[in-house]
Amino acid sequence: MVAVATDDRTPQHRPDAPSRRARRRMTGKERREQLLDIGRRLFAERGFEGTSVEEIAAKAGVSKPVVYEHFGGKEGLYAVVVDREMRQLLDMVTSALTGGHPRELLEQAAFALLDYIDTYTDGFRILVRDSSVASTTGTFASLISDIATQVEDILGREFKGRGFDEKLAPLYAQALVGMVALTGQWWLNARKPEKAEVAAHLVNLAWHGLDGLEPSPRLIGHRKA
Repeated sequence: MVAVATDDRTPQHRPDAPSRRARRRMTGKERREQLLDIGRRLFAERGFEGTSVEEIAAKAGVSKPVVYEHFGGKEGLYAVVVDREMRQLLDMVTSALTGGHPRELLEQAAFALLDYIDTYTDGFRILVRDSSVASTTGTFASLISDIATQVEDILGREFKGRGFDEKLAPLYAQALVGMVALTGQWWLNARKPEKAEVAAHLVNLAWHGLDGLEPSPRLIGHRKA
């Protein structure tokens, strides 16, 4: 009998050995984040009503029960996405208000909202899609109210120092924040002029009023772009 030589370099088949090509299974935390990312994109593109659990599951490569397991349904997923975006925007605005001249505070607030729109475009689309800033209820209106409260405290101190009626601070806070928010909604799609120019013109109107508008407004803070 002739012995057949074997090549020791040839890999032996082991049925019980995992394939190197096998994809690592996601942890529960990773799967949850994946579903949030997919839901965020779909909600921004199609809105809450236009997005289905079936499509979210299909995009994630899982079955519908997995979505229900993590969030209890589309409503739960949407609520988490909206809550995250609201906290992100509010944190950006409050951290931007670092003090200085009142006019510079206006610049900081304007830049914070425009930065959020620029960086978290999908999130902003979600916040404004189903809730107009002009309405009295809804996610974006609630968020704007929270931001106005932050500005109200700043205006109150400024009014007191100038001998103005502090009780009017909430009115002016709502007016200023509402102006920036509505302009932000417009800039979301227009994207012209540049961010710094938009901020400069917003502050120009808020600071000088129509009667004292500068033809070529400038920024006084350290932020120029």
